[in-house]
Amino acid sequence: MTERYEAIVIGSGFGGGISAARLSKRWPGRVMVLERGKRYPMGSFPRAPHDFARNFWNVIDVPGEKRPRPRQMKDAEAHGLFDVRNYRRMDVVLCAGLGGGSLIYANVFLEPPDHVFDERWPANVKKAALAPYYRVAKEVLGSRPIPRNGDPRREITRTRLFEQVAKATGRNSSLVDINVFFGNDFANPLPIGEQARNRYGALQTSCVYCAECDVGCNTHSKNTIDLNYLHVAEHRYGAQVLTEHLAHQIVPVNAREEDDPAADGSHGYRVYYYDLRQGSKLKSAALANRVVVSAGTFGSTELLMRCRDLYKTLPRLSERLGRRFSGNGDFLSFVIGQEQVPAGQPPANPNYGPVITQRIDCNLFEQFAKDHAFILEDASYPVFTSWFVEGVKPRYMHLQAIWLWLRNAFARWVKGTSPGSVGWALGDLLSGDISWNTSVLLCMGIDRSNGTMSLDKQGSVTLDWPQQDSMPLYNAIVEECKRYNKVVDGKDFFVLPTWYHPLRKNVSVHPLGGCVLADDPAAGVTSAAIPTFGQVFGYPGLYVADGALLPSAVGANPTATISAVSERVAEGITGIAPDGDL
Repeated sequence: MTERYEAIVIGSGFGGGISAARLSKRWPGRVMVLERGKRYPMGSFPRAPHDFARNFWNVIDVPGEKRPRPRQMKDAEAHGLFDVRNYRRMDVVLCAGLGGGSLIYANVFLEPPDHVFDERWPANVKKAALAPYYRVAKEVLGSRPIPRNGDPRREITRTRLFEQVAKATGRNSSLVDINVFFGNDFANPLPIGEQARNRYGALQTSCVYCAECDVGCNTHSKNTIDLNYLHVAEHRYGAQVLTEHLAHQIVPVNAREEDDPAADGSHGYRVYYYDLRQGSKLKSAALANRVVVSAGTFGSTELLMRCRDLYKTLPRLSERLGRRFSGNGDFLSFVIGQEQVPAGQPPANPNYGPVITQRIDCNLFEQFAKDHAFILEDASYPVFTSWFVEGVKPRYMHLQAIWLWLRNAFARWVKGTSPGSVGWALGDLLSGDISWNTSVLLCMGIDRSNGTMSLDKQGSVTLDWPQQDSMPLYNAIVEECKRYNKVVDGKDFFVLPTWYHPLRKNVSVHPLGGCVLADDPAAGVTSAAIPTFGQVFGYPGLYVADGALLPSAVGANPTATISAVSERVAEGITGIAPDGDL
């Protein structure tokens, strides 16, 4: 006999975590969460090269997971954090782990402007309709700007630099709300490094400004989903959370609880999954009255496509499945500043502080221009990465430091004095590092949102991205980044290497669409009607709750909108209005 749950939630990111908390509150002890990745307790995110080599998602001997891998990795399997997928015109970075994409996101909670919700968004998914759900999600995630309380250790120079650049280019700039723990009292932040229990009972550390948000926060200073929504679901309401368990197939059952692809789901569903902790890839199953698919844009779309086209268990799924993909206009570039920072200009110093603190509006919030509407944000990268950058830069760039060392050594030898401390030599050798005055420019905008996902011959999702249709946006982003370079008197500017010929592709960390909300199955995959919000057309009790629901790019960081939409889905399932106390 298969145990029957009130709900099975597949995935544990923003959509899955919210669903788990809300549904387990409605049905304590009767909710199961399946997460393919691992748990990450405080201090467990890899940092050393040896450990980081296994910090990628590579699974073998599981149907649909047979991806090509290097010969030296043919017998190796890794259940790491980063799932990096390569497609013809776009690469995509996904995340596997308890907390989903929140483990590697840049913390920003930013509501898009009203005009982003255009004719592609049904009436029940407009900004005004989502307003109460934005408020609740913001409260739970603890969104606030960086503290500016006079503490010199909380001074982030790149924030001031962005403010100066915005003023020089005639743009508006402002701090963004970020989901980072500075203590429970916003008005009186805890000192850096001090620990406390958050309002949901999870232990966190007041942000230590290490710039490691995007590679997993080892101090649990990020308000990731496992420290709020999921923490409450598991520890307060008894949700059964299974990590390293990969959902494989969803099958509706009939009145006798038998697998029946002809059934419509009104009698529930059986979910088949693999226990990846077992060398034999043990396959199990569980029954549920309802299933919430929250595996992310690619994961949710891929799973539903396999069920419709490969396993034939969900034949009623809309033909619109996989349509309206968007990379949310993601674009990354770098400005290398002069070794000597110009007078009056703060250094970029991208190795200190939360990954993003500030935004510059480029026709997204004000003076909206649909073809080239985007925002520019100050990004950062970890200190350990800056050491790597120093190690790989051309050797001739070290000549000045070596010459200074030799000159000083010769002078001391001529004067007959002992060098004594070698601090002066090491100081010369390490001075002039590239990172100190390098700006990392992260942009997001309104792309055409007209990509298509489909299954390849191996049963894995592939992507057709008509890049040329969104070139007005990308060209505008490049020109704005060049203006930034000019204002700061940078000595070099470049975008990600993949953007140049012959690859000519960009990278998205915010994929959206594929199971979009609509008023009928001819326009989308999931229902936008209030009584059935987020439910898959043709299958009562089968829902989607994640970025796959969004009908188009939102331009801003999509975390806020994904969370708001997922809160709305959960309210429709449970009949309980959400609140910040969970």
